[in-house]
Amino acid sequence: MDLPVMPPVKPMLAKSVAKIPPDMQYEAKWDGFRAIVFRDGDEVELGSRTGKSLTRYFPELVAALTARLPERCVMDGEIVIARDGRLDFDALTERIHPAASRVRTLAERTPASFVAFDLLALADESLLDVPLTDRRALLTRALSGSAPPVHLAPATTDIDVARQWFEQYEGAGLDGVIAKPLTLRYLQDERAMFKIKHERTADVVVAGYRLHKSGPVVGSLLLGLHDDQGALQHAGVSAAFPMKRRAELIEELEPLRMADATGHPWAAWSDEAAHEGARLPGAPSRWSGKKDLSWVPLRPEWVAEVAYDHMENGVRFRHTARFRRWRPDRTPESCTYAQLEEPVRYDLTEILGTT
Repeated sequence: MDLPVMPPVKPMLAKSVAKIPPDMQYEAKWDGFRAIVFRDGDEVELGSRTGKSLTRYFPELVAALTARLPERCVMDGEIVIARDGRLDFDALTERIHPAASRVRTLAERTPASFVAFDLLALADESLLDVPLTDRRALLTRALSGSAPPVHLAPATTDIDVARQWFEQYEGAGLDGVIAKPLTLRYLQDERAMFKIKHERTADVVVAGYRLHKSGPVVGSLLLGLHDDQGALQHAGVSAAFPMKRRAELIEELEPLRMADATGHPWAAWSDEAAHEGARLPGAPSRWSGKKDLSWVPLRPEWVAEVAYDHMENGVRFRHTARFRRWRPDRTPESCTYAQLEEPVRYDLTEILGTT
């Protein structure tokens, strides 16, 4: 492979803002695996955000990209999987599997798509220093004859359309809106764009914590919600605390600390089979590897209010929830999935223009 922009490339990033800023290019925020695609003739490489290769996990995409991209190019985009008209991140994570036979099976069962939203190189020319509006025009032209599973990400400069997307697209599993300055060069690993994400609050049961890697202070709080049968399900974590606050939490939570998990709703967390019928902390995964997933059980009696953007498959917080405050006025039993706001469903095919 010999391209004007060579791997590894660290993708340009976005910083969070509260409102959609004016006078920019707007795109949906896709909830998948960020990927830089390098194509040089028959050679295709899928680079991840960390620089590691994703190529072996998506053989069906390699074939599609070879058939549908320009002969020599570098594109930035997102690998996604759609099911029943919306994005399915769980299905995407299943694709990262060490067994080649399993990869081939999943490639047939849950094929992935690539949504392109930037062009870093074309033929023998690097476009890293070219303004965004010109890169977008070249990208649109390069993908004019493309077809699924390769898509051009919709974009607009109309802020009213962006606001409409922000409200509608969440129902298809998208994550918000990205705003890009019109003259923006491609700045690797810099937060030069802006992301606007949904934020809601929920009351959750704090049922345990994990220790921080630096020592005996709280690393993350384990959060629970009751399902419609009354069982407490592990719904996610809250982890962004200043170091001083991490130490304070250890002292605050000490009265709730249990000697062991006996009698705790998540007592079976270390039994892999128990995860089949319940959501428990510490589920083994290909992402955690040999990471220590042990945790300190707490009597599930305290309630906290947390902020979140959206739920994954309606059962867990897709990203780390943000701790807001303790809620001594709420009972643990009142912390149910019923309180969560459900976005109005929106068909992903309406966004990508596919059937």
